[in-house]
Amino acid sequence: MAPHHDELDPVWKALANPDRRSILDLLREAELRGRAGTPTGELVMAFPGLSRFAVMQHLEVLQDANLVVARRDGRMVLNYLNAVPIRAIYERWVSRFEGQWAGALLSLKRRVESRVPSRSSAAAPRGKEHSRG
Repeated sequence: MAPHHDELDPVWKALANPDRRSILDLLREAELRGRAGTPTGELVMAFPGLSRFAVMQHLEVLQDANLVVARRDGRMVLNYLNAVPIRAIYERWVSRFEGQWAGALLSLKRRVESRVPSRSSAAAPRGKEHSRG
């Protein structure tokens, strides 16, 4: 069977790298604090183990996947999180299976709980213990 490619492939590629996921986390945290855009230089400083060039490459992959939108503001480039592609992954892959998983887990929980003795029966005497003397 030939591999099927769809519009979410660049998103999966972008999310596959832990540094890119960390960049997305930083952008999300900044937005939650009410900040309008994160300068590229600030993102570079957040990754002291990476060169500026490496961070810029990661940002380019995130932009190609439409996960980050970059806007120039004078000499500064501000980066914004675009969560729409992540929502598309959720709707395409996660939501399709979550009902099935939830039902299976609930069924398993009921089966396990039906086999576990209740506290009152576990505390009941089990008969005389034999002592060796």
